[in-house]
Amino acid sequence: MQRAALVAFGARPGQLGSWPLARLFHAGLRLLATNKELLLRLRKKTGYSFMNCRKALETFGNDFKQAEVWLHKQAQKEGWSKASKLQGRKAKEGLIGVLQEGNAAVMVEVNCETDFVARNARFHQLVQQVAVGIMAHHQDAGKQLTTYVKRFLKAEDLSQLRTVPEGRLLSDQVALAIGKLGENMVLRRAAWVAVPSGCYVGSYVHGILPTDGPSMIKVALGKYGALVICEALANSPGTNLVDMGRKLGQHVVGMAPLSLGTLDDEPGGDTETKMLAQPFLLEPNLSLGQYVQPHGVSVLDFVRFECGEAAELPGAQESQEEDAMPLLASPPAQGV
Repeated sequence: MQRAALVAFGARPGQLGSWPLARLFHAGLRLLATNKELLLRLRKKTGYSFMNCRKALETFGNDFKQAEVWLHKQAQKEGWSKASKLQGRKAKEGLIGVLQEGNAAVMVEVNCETDFVARNARFHQLVQQVAVGIMAHHQDAGKQLTTYVKRFLKAEDLSQLRTVPEGRLLSDQVALAIGKLGENMVLRRAAWVAVPSGCYVGSYVHGILPTDGPSMIKVALGKYGALVICEALANSPGTNLVDMGRKLGQHVVGMAPLSLGTLDDEPGGDTETKMLAQPFLLEPNLSLGQYVQPHGVSVLDFVRFECGEAAELPGAQESQEEDAMPLLASPPAQGV
C-alpha cells in the first residue's frame, strides 16, 4: 500500500527508497482526506461503521468495489459466527409478510427474539428478501394452470432459496441480519399459491407495518396473515374481487377456521371451525357461505399464519395440480 501511495503522489518506482517515512505519512493523510466523499458513500451504501469502511478503503487503496466486497464478506463471517452462538435461543417474535404478483401470492413467517427487532427496517428487508426469493423460485410453476396450486416450504427449504437479483442464499442473508441486529433469527415457514384464469387470491395482513424507503417492494407486514383462494362465478360481474378477497382474508385471520367445510353445512356459532359455516366476521347474522353466495364467489381454500404459533405445517408440498413442479430446483448450499 505504501508503494501505491508513493506512486500515486508522483514518485518513480526507482526513487521509492529515498522517500522518507514522514513524507509517506503526510502523503497518506492527504490521500485519505481527499477521499472523505468516498468514505461517506461507502458508509451510506453498505450501512457498516465508519471505522470498518475506512479500514476497507485503506486495505484496497481506495478501490470502492473491492472495499464493498470485503465488507460484505467480513460481515457474513461475523454473522455466521454470531448465528452459531445464538442458535437455540427462542425466537417467537417476528413478522408475517405477504407479497402478491399477478395470479400468485406468497406468505412467509420470519422469527426473531424481540418485538424491538421485528420493528427494525433491516428485519423488514430480510422478510422482503424471503418473499421475493420464493416468488421468483416459483415463477414458472404459476404459468398455464388448469387448477390452483398450494405449496408449503419449511425452514430447510427456505434456506436454500436465493435472493433476487443478487442470487445470494437466504441462509447467508439471515446470518448477515443476525450479525447486524444481534438476535437469533429463523426462516420458519412459507406458503405459495397460484391460481388459473377465473380464480383469484384474496389476502389480508393484520397489524400492518409500513415498509421503509422507495426501494422496498410492496410486501405487507404484520403479526397475522391469510391467503384465500376464490373462484369468480358467472354471476359475479359486479363484485369487487379485491375488496371481497380482503374481507375473506380478514375473516380467516379473525375467526381462525380449521377447515373449509361446504355450503351444505349448517351455520354454526362462535366455536364453529369450518370456514363456510362460521358467522361472517363483518356480518355475524350470516354465515360466510351465505354471505359469498349472492356475490357469485366460491371459496376454494385458505392459508392462515399467526406469528409465533405452535401449529405445524402440512407436508412440505401440498398441491391441487397433478403435474406440479418439484419444490426445490435450487443448487445445494455452498459453504461460507
